[in-house]
Amino acid sequence: MATKGIILAGGSGSRLYPMTSAFSKQLQPVYDKPLIYYPLSTLMLVGIRDILLISTPQDTPNFERLLGDGSRYGISLSYAVQDAPRGLADAFRVGKDFVGGSPVSLILGDNLFFGKLDFYRRALANNTGATVFGYPVTDAERYGVVEMGPDGKVLSIEEKPAKPKSNLAIPGLYVYNNDVMQIAADLQPSKRGELEITDVHQAYLKQGALNVELIGRGVAWLDTGTPESLLDAGVFVHAIEKRQGLKIGCLEEIALQQGFLSTDEFKTSIGMLPKSSYRTYCESLLSNGTIL
Repeated sequence: MATKGIILAGGSGSRLYPMTSAFSKQLQPVYDKPLIYYPLSTLMLVGIRDILLISTPQDTPNFERLLGDGSRYGISLSYAVQDAPRGLADAFRVGKDFVGGSPVSLILGDNLFFGKLDFYRRALANNTGATVFGYPVTDAERYGVVEMGPDGKVLSIEEKPAKPKSNLAIPGLYVYNNDVMQIAADLQPSKRGELEITDVHQAYLKQGALNVELIGRGVAWLDTGTPESLLDAGVFVHAIEKRQGLKIGCLEEIALQQGFLSTDEFKTSIGMLPKSSYRTYCESLLSNGTIL
């Protein structure tokens, strides 16, 4: 059964105020594209085509205007509202009807990955319970942290520990079998009043079904939750795109590469774009023979 994708793009974005006073963090620009393009492109690049975007009541219409039903990218994109910030695990309650009996992958709307996504593809292919990812950082106390034994098995998982047991942060990207739906349904709110994703992982850990896939040196993971990190992400994307002449997170290009759109469908899709450097880039993919 094909894995379904959920993008959680809610929250108040208070750390980015006043930028987020009018529209959400995930609609802020990261160089030349809205932030939401990047997590959506990550799902598309590993072949996930049935995707639910969860956001706030005020921001959901903005995402619908921006992305539509996904057909112009060869995917199915639907929307659901999270009317209050009840935690990451609440995404599975909100998305219950969407997920049904399928496995599911959750990505947070403010996470940007660049590089080969083989680690993600392996997790999707091999997951039998839950898979989280381990990314080495110098400030692990800011994140969820996973501790691994010499045999590669998970020993512990903690949320923002004062004294981290490892330097492996857990990015906002997760893969689950369908058991996650019942686990999330049974969760009790934490002291913060939220359904914690760490509690989901603890449940899998107790079952011996929590796996870790390490993200190696060839992949960049950027968190965009603060003004500084959002700026850093924009500078990073600009530098790569200027150097290579290739765009990161161009949804139309990915749809063509993945075979979600035929060449004719791609031409129709970019024909709806306004005159811009983005459209010019998409047109160049056909004219210069980069993609045929």
